[in-house]
Amino acid sequence: MKLWLRVIYQLLSWKRRSSLQIHEVAIRRFRVWPTDLDIYNHMNNGVFLTILDLGRYDHGKRTGIWKKWKKIGWYPVVVAENITFRRSLELWQTFDLESKVIGWTEDAFYFEQRFVVKGEIYARAVVRIRFLKRSRGIVTPEDILSVTPWTGPVPKLPEWVSAWSKASSLPKGKEPAPSEWN
Repeated sequence: MKLWLRVIYQLLSWKRRSSLQIHEVAIRRFRVWPTDLDIYNHMNNGVFLTILDLGRYDHGKRTGIWKKWKKIGWYPVVVAENITFRRSLELWQTFDLESKVIGWTEDAFYFEQRFVVKGEIYARAVVRIRFLKRSRGIVTPEDILSVTPWTGPVPKLPEWVSAWSKASSLPKGKEPAPSEWN
């Protein structure tokens, strides 16, 4: 329920938000609600991941790419996330979520997203995203960039992100992935 309230608020406020180029940082302000808290009275780590979704959606709406992709029948899915927490977010505290595409490979895009309070990073996440077709199949970054041109300098994906992505990957959906503990 709490996610839907935030989504409705975002839907109502997008018309007042400035548009962005795909290479720019999208910044969206949030506040910690009572329903975001865990038993330790700070924002639950699962809520961080939920808010990351809203930040990427904000980036897509403000750049206009969501509209294009929806028309074509493409949609993004999260393949992997890595988040590091530095400081807690407390009840009613406001924070900015900064979202930026930091690069891509032959099969995925990568976002860096930061939870920022008064210029200080409280948490940082890297998210690997692939695109699928509603009609079945995978959309490559090359396909995406053919309809959504990159307008800024082409970013070089940090080596640690490439290493993390490789180390955390699971077999593709139809390949076996047995649960075996060593």
